[in-house]
Amino acid sequence: MTQTPEPYLALALQPAFKNARNRDDIMDNIKSVSILMDVAMWMAETELPVRLIAIPEGLFQGFNDEIFDMKHSDYLRTIAIDIPGRETEELGKKAKQYNAYIIGQARGTDPKIPGYYFNWAFIIDPNGEVIHKAAKHQVYYKEPSTTPHDVYDKWVEAYGNSLQSFFPVTETEIGNLGTLVCYEGSFPETARGLAMNGAEVIYRCSYAEPWVGRGVWEIQNRARALDNSCYVVAPNIGPCQIMPDEMAPVDVSGGKSMIINYKGEILGYHESTSNSYTAGIIDIGALRKFRVQSGIGSWLKELKTEIYSTIYQNPVYPKNFYADNPDKKHADRHKKYRESAAELVKRGIWSK
Repeated sequence: MTQTPEPYLALALQPAFKNARNRDDIMDNIKSVSILMDVAMWMAETELPVRLIAIPEGLFQGFNDEIFDMKHSDYLRTIAIDIPGRETEELGKKAKQYNAYIIGQARGTDPKIPGYYFNWAFIIDPNGEVIHKAAKHQVYYKEPSTTPHDVYDKWVEAYGNSLQSFFPVTETEIGNLGTLVCYEGSFPETARGLAMNGAEVIYRCSYAEPWVGRGVWEIQNRARALDNSCYVVAPNIGPCQIMPDEMAPVDVSGGKSMIINYKGEILGYHESTSNSYTAGIIDIGALRKFRVQSGIGSWLKELKTEIYSTIYQNPVYPKNFYADNPDKKHADRHKKYRESAAELVKRGIWSK
């Protein structure tokens, strides 16, 4: 366990961006968010030192692979990046400038499992180095990114079969950091996996309309924090330029970037969908004290693991779905989801 840090400020950036058609477009998005970062630091650092800056999913590359149902191999060849690489090196300059940890997301390669790209969350330390990578576990059917479960056997061979293999947490001088990307934050198990691996601050980035406007985004973020006695730093995306110079930017997210404390309380919140940010104070010392001393509200100490393990004895969604072919389309994954739904009906868990 790292030495307990002094309270610090975290920023959740909500940047405007454009869908990347190539890797050069990614650099344009990084330049844009760097300016937003400068503006946020100009105001926020008057309160406490800013030690954590969170950037949402979509900022690097946008969502062309989802919107246009791109072939996995085409995206891998033209837009997916290496992490670390020139893009994270550019962002690392800002981490050095501000002596802060930067958390972001990008669709990128994996040297241990070639031929695929994953949806990665990553952390850059104040020295500009990538110190953390975690692959997104849950994708909705229109996202063609590979998940560890899609190539389960390959993943276990490359990374092992442990909490750190699937729910990596990185110890830093500002606390133990874990990451979730978008849709996987909808699943309580993903945040619980991070918490059981020691996470104190969970990055959960980006969600979309209409679910943000309906309150789903806020409910999930607050629940993941409350369930696991963790801070949740949740940046959402700003306006998206879907097609180059052909139409006005589109609000696909609904905004509402937020920072939540370990009791599920909102510390910072940006209501609008604008190119902006919010900030909140992270007090790791108070969190650690609460976890150990709380009689009600620090839930992990009361887990009945032997009983709960029975919930997951029978698989639902099949592993290794992409192992034979990464170029599956929207319809292929959606068909598999429907088959899993039919299986739940067959087992009597759901009813038609």
